Amino acid sequence: MDRTPWTAPAIHTRQDLAQYIDHTLLAPAATPEQVHALCDEALAWRTAAVCINPLYIPLARTHLASLVDLAAVVGFPLGATASRVKAQEAAWCIDHGANEIDMVISIGLVKSQQWRGVLDDIEAVREATPAPNRLKVILENALLSRDEIILSCLLCVAAGADFVKTSTGFGPSGANVSDVLLMRQVVGRNTGVKAAGGIHTADEALAMIAAGADRIGASQTRTILEAMPVS
Repeated sequence: MDRTPWTAPAIHTRQDLAQYIDHTLLAPAATPEQVHALCDEALAWRTAAVCINPLYIPLARTHLASLVDLAAVVGFPLGATASRVKAQEAAWCIDHGANEIDMVISIGLVKSQQWRGVLDDIEAVREATPAPNRLKVILENALLSRDEIILSCLLCVAAGADFVKTSTGFGPSGANVSDVLLMRQVVGRNTGVKAAGGIHTADEALAMIAAGADRIGASQTRTILEAMPVS
């Protein structure tokens, strides 16, 4: 595990920041028209990815072609789905055009310290998400203690996850700088950190990146990017 200290990238322009953002629409009432609009915006801004619910993965892949990565959420937002079902959901999403999976960890197993079950759960979805597809594991930090965050991050690394992620955006609170700093310290440089939930401004996004995030999940992408210089 590479323990080289995190060096924040230089971000000066709208496009510099856009390449860190997963442009996100996870509202339960999201419509096909809204997903089309989301994809159009992601293509225009060249965001890192679009992040949506599984239902709309085939539609979004057709719209995006191969120009923007496509992330699907799995076991979302509670994480309380059986591991086999999470794996099947992930496999379906990959088969239909997703190349990133954002799964929710089994929060109840974390809280009860059933670490073998937590690891097995992540490994099941990792197996269903073969490289070069990327796996992000959502911890829902607002429900966890510091020690639980640390141990969960270590299990994510052990299971071969590509990213650890702060929040679903549906929990008691979202991302914060202190959690991002902690997660980056634990996982080192070889595993990504995604900050998501409650990031509404460019200053907030930049603070998360400075702390160690190399992805930002945001539904307020337009507001964030319009605050940045065009060039």
